[in-house]
Amino acid sequence: MVEGVAQAAPSTFPGLARCGMENIPASHRDLLDAQVATLGTVGDDGLPQLTEVWFLHDGDELKISLNTSRAKTKNLRARPECSLLILDLENPYRYLELRGRARIEPDDDYAFATRVGAKYGSDLRDHDRPGESRVVVTIDVTKVHPVDMSGA
Repeated sequence: MVEGVAQAAPSTFPGLARCGMENIPASHRDLLDAQVATLGTVGDDGLPQLTEVWFLHDGDELKISLNTSRAKTKNLRARPECSLLILDLENPYRYLELRGRARIEPDDDYAFATRVGAKYGSDLRDHDRPGESRVVVTIDVTKVHPVDMSGA
């Protein structure tokens, strides 16, 4: 095992270990309440694509509401491997990286999007054009990488 990177037993995804949110140390659990995170996906050209996203820590799951017309959604449909980086904005030497695979489910009634909007004081429908829809992206975490280089 690499120092600082938690790994666990096999999951429903062949070749990947499911680590789970329970492997996030207490020292970094507060970051799950952060306002933004950076979602890393892999584009069809094989290059990384990074986007700031709103997210919810939902029990033992990490979820994101995405518009289906966006590149990050298309990238996740083609290649579900992803990474979510949550930076401590008050101490940029401290962050939490979660790697895994995305599960995508429709959110046609905007039930999950409404919950995300409540956290951020926004109606996500205002960010979508007519005819667009949303999905719930759940990240099945396979690696947890908590980092604190501040020496605290």
